[in-house]
Amino acid sequence: MVEDTPQDEDLAHSEVARGDTGPPVAHPRPDWDLGRLLEEWKFEPGELSARCFVGHDGRQKIQMRLELGILQMEADGRPDGQRPGGVESLFEYHQEALRTAGPGATYRLTPDECLDLRHEALLYYHRYLCCFCIGDFERMERDTARNLAVFDFVRDHAEAAYDRESMEPYRPYVLMMQARARAGMALRCGRYAQALSAVEQGIAAIQALGVSQLGQSEPMGADEIEALQDLADEIRRSRPPTRLARLEAELQAAVECEDYMAAARLRDLIRMERSSSEAPPSGR
Repeated sequence: MVEDTPQDEDLAHSEVARGDTGPPVAHPRPDWDLGRLLEEWKFEPGELSARCFVGHDGRQKIQMRLELGILQMEADGRPDGQRPGGVESLFEYHQEALRTAGPGATYRLTPDECLDLRHEALLYYHRYLCCFCIGDFERMERDTARNLAVFDFVRDHAEAAYDRESMEPYRPYVLMMQARARAGMALRCGRYAQALSAVEQGIAAIQALGVSQLGQSEPMGADEIEALQDLADEIRRSRPPTRLARLEAELQAAVECEDYMAAARLRDLIRMERSSSEAPPSGR
């Protein structure tokens, strides 16, 4: 078991001064007031709002605007900045314990350990959602891949059947977000074919899941597949046309306008373009 991280003193004493009788008495600490930050960064209902900045310690932080405040997390490492067992995360702790046990050893996760891993995965979920919002696709891909590895680990090592299946309903969503991250990285570099391939691979991975074992009769991930198909269509529409495609569009317009001289010229250009694209590259 991982030892508990030492906690601050009881919140009743650290945040609110209680008298011997009567209601709590608030400390006179205006520096605790987040009013100015909340006023400068308005909450927009129905919109995910996040931002990244460098904190006082020189490390990058990510914040998410919530209706009742601001959620802050580390951009790297465990989102809450904790190091359970002296390592980056509980998942890494259990991975190291499995390696220490040696090949062929039986390693089992108790229900409480599975609960802790699910909670930790939720922290990473919040972060990769923020990364999606701010366009940090590298960190988004990292955190989705990490959570998928946690799903595999719990499925393979949990003692209880419930725990082995507990994360599987979330797998289609994380696969979808991973595909979005990979497509986003490719699109940023103008690699439309690579982006489309990433989306198609995500769709295939979700389709391969089949039917959940948790009482579902329908295949998992129908909504996620539809979302990725919409993204694929968007990529195809936004993809800059090739020279051949532009010539063919101009030819169609020329024919519709009965500009037969222009159409003949365009046919010649199309023929030359196709011959050029089909010709094998010349050696040097």
